[in-house]
Parts: sequence; C-alpha cells; structure tokens
Amino acid sequence: MYFTGIVIAISTFLIIGFFHPIVIKAEYYTGTRLWWVFLLVGLMSIVAALFIEDSALSAIIGVFGASALWGIGELFSQKKRVEKGWFPMNPKRRGEYRKIDKNETLWPVHHGKTIYSVDED
Repeated sequence: MYFTGIVIAISTFLIIGFFHPIVIKAEYYTGTRLWWVFLLVGLMSIVAALFIEDSALSAIIGVFGASALWGIGELFSQKKRVEKGWFPMNPKRRGEYRKIDKNETLWPVHHGKTIYSVDED
C-alpha cells in the first residue's frame, strides 16, 4: 500500500489549519503590516520545494508556501472581517480601522466589478 497521497492530504489539512489562527493573530496584533513576511515565507518555501528530491516532502513544502501566499489575501480580508464586527478589534489599533458597509465584500472583485470602481450611470 502507498500512503503518499494520504500523507500529503493530511499535511495540507494541518497546514491550512495552522495558518488560520496565525492570520487572525497577526492581524490582531500587527494589522496588515506584516504581509511581506507571508510573501517571503511563501516564496522561499516554493523555491525550496523545487530543490527537494522527495516527492511527498516537496509537495508538503509547496503547499506550505502556497498557504503562506494565500495568507496575504486572508490577512487583508481579516481586517475587513474585523471592520464588519465579525472578529474582535485590537483596541490599541482602533484608529487603523474604518467603518465598513455591511454589504461590502471581503474581496476586491464582486459580481465582475471591483468595489473600488466608480459607477458611471
């Protein structure tokens, strides 16, 4: 029997679960200032995965890197979740948040239009 696929699947699940609280805590304590750390960790992991001969380990390191890169977007989305009141706001950084419309999306594109585009009616 070969367990490589199961090991990669379980590792992927655990890595994603690992990044979820890290993104929440990073946004709470530092805001979105540390997005570049996620970028560096992600890029370094993906480059490292290119040089690892073992397929399973290479895949796991690649998933870790991709999850770190995905964490950048989640960090900015987490800020919007805090602004919407879905997560607690760090009272020491109250000035960094703005009131957000309850209908505003978490991602910059919604129904084919960016939330930053100007409606031309």
